[in-house]
Amino acid sequence: MRLIFYIIIGLALGWWEGVVVIYIREILTALQPDLTKLTISQLTIPLIITREKGYSLLFIEKTREITPIIIILCFSFLCEKKIKRKIATFFLIFAIWDLFYYLTLKILINWPPSLKTIDCLFLIPSPWIAPVWVPIVIMVIFLLISGYIFKKVK
Repeated sequence: MRLIFYIIIGLALGWWEGVVVIYIREILTALQPDLTKLTISQLTIPLIITREKGYSLLFIEKTREITPIIIILCFSFLCEKKIKRKIATFFLIFAIWDLFYYLTLKILINWPPSLKTIDCLFLIPSPWIAPVWVPIVIMVIFLLISGYIFKKVK
């Protein structure tokens, strides 16, 4: 029953992230209609809405990016007793989240056009750029590792 709960959490986080990223892409399109030409310096300009604090879109995005990871860590450490199962839970939820994120983007905006499409995977600590197939392969590995741990450690 717990595994179903973990999968639901991953699915919910993935959909949520996909929807938020669609909003972010809409904002970025106003800055640079061709998102492939968007530069990091364009993201460091303070947002109009945060002018008093001077927060940039890059800063806001980094905080948005780390939040689901914190949520997944908390669930993993609260829901399991053994350290190996905590790790397996983290890998499982993280993998489902990331895979469903890409599926959400595909469903809602038909992106990415192919698995070879280059994406900015993370901005923390600095941008990680790779084709979309790279995180998909890594997440499948995470699923295999978590499945193995759940099967071996009771």
